[in-house]
Amino acid sequence: MASVVTRFAPSPTGRLHVGNIRTALHNMLWARKHGGRFLLRLDDTDLARSTAEFADAIHADLAWLGLAPDASFKQSARFALYEARFEKLRAAGRVYPAYETAEELDLKRKIQAGRGLPPIYDRAALALSDAERAKLEADGVRPHWRFRLDHAAMIVWDDLIRGPQHLDPKLQSDPVIRRADGSWLYMLPSVIDDIDMGVTHIVRGEDHVTNAGLQLQMFAALAAPAPAFAHEALLVGSEGKLSKRLGSLGADAFREDGIEPLALNALLARIGTSDPVEAVADIAPLIEGIDFARFGRAPARFDLDELRNLNARTIHMMPYEQARERLPDDMSEALWLAVRPNLATVSEAAAWLQVVEHGIDPPASDPADRDYLVAAAEAARTIEWGDDPWHALTGALKAQTGRKGRALFLPLRVALTGQEHGPDMKALLPLIGRARAVERLACAAAG
Repeated sequence: MASVVTRFAPSPTGRLHVGNIRTALHNMLWARKHGGRFLLRLDDTDLARSTAEFADAIHADLAWLGLAPDASFKQSARFALYEARFEKLRAAGRVYPAYETAEELDLKRKIQAGRGLPPIYDRAALALSDAERAKLEADGVRPHWRFRLDHAAMIVWDDLIRGPQHLDPKLQSDPVIRRADGSWLYMLPSVIDDIDMGVTHIVRGEDHVTNAGLQLQMFAALAAPAPAFAHEALLVGSEGKLSKRLGSLGADAFREDGIEPLALNALLARIGTSDPVEAVADIAPLIEGIDFARFGRAPARFDLDELRNLNARTIHMMPYEQARERLPDDMSEALWLAVRPNLATVSEAAAWLQVVEHGIDPPASDPADRDYLVAAAEAARTIEWGDDPWHALTGALKAQTGRKGRALFLPLRVALTGQEHGPDMKALLPLIGRARAVERLACAAAG
């Protein structure tokens, strides 16, 4: 499968949301696994709603996610190609003009519904004579254009996720491919681009399954081999459906929330599959592991709490070099490694730099602990500091006072860091240093 080509085809009419990101990721992973190419195609045929700002944002979001494409295209630059293929289909009788207004089509659907019939276009436009069409156009009625489906045989294909699929073209309306103003709808330009770009695999949501059947006839009408399809189950939230809030979450929101791209990728790569969701140190395991045969048909549950937990585990594996540009300039590798296991986001590291290097505002100590803290300050002055002053300090105090467990450790932690919880003191105390430790313990003892 060395010639695999996948594409991600968003419309630049808004920011990428979590469902878009998942589609882009799976397309990229599949291409990389097979040594192929991953393309970005901006479906910007809706010129009124598409903006350069949204197009730039899509490029920026994909770069931040580590999903930069091998090449990118804009449909708005390809209208001449669509026109040529459209004329070929018109000459072959596979597209035809239809003159009904939106209101007339809506009325037809209501009549069909009243008779218990499916809302399928009746192909009335095909019954018009040349004279009738000429009169309509002379009266200023501009047609929209439909692709004429071949009703001769069932449309069948084998979906990489959903398995064998079939669609009866007689039960489908001939799809509208071009509006009366000449602008293009999604269906035909997408097929023309997929042919022209050599796309071998179309990976997208299951809401496009019917489109796949219709587009297969378009590939055939243009004498082109059809790509393979993989239609994946849609995302739902932990409550059973993807809420508007979750559905609108995009790369910008995740970035602002301190979510690591690798954590988001690790979650979106595996939810909805039979593989466990695990933190990864780089994207290589996600590339190696993608297999559409392991995707289920049940909805894929997207859980923000699961993402935040995975984000923390991802940070706990993150090397200093990877985090350094987002850390304060004076934060050392030793301090990063000491606090990393307690971080939920990289930005939280700055607070621990403040704790270690620049002082704390500890809560008032318990009067019952003040004599203990006096002894702790004195022990900190006199113990062999060495590589592990924490165990030297607590060992000396345990022998001297008989304290153990929480009573031994907690007053020291609070006095030294101002917090009841935090990084392993064995790693943190050497970075605080003897002088600061003695000063903080003495201050806490004074109440």
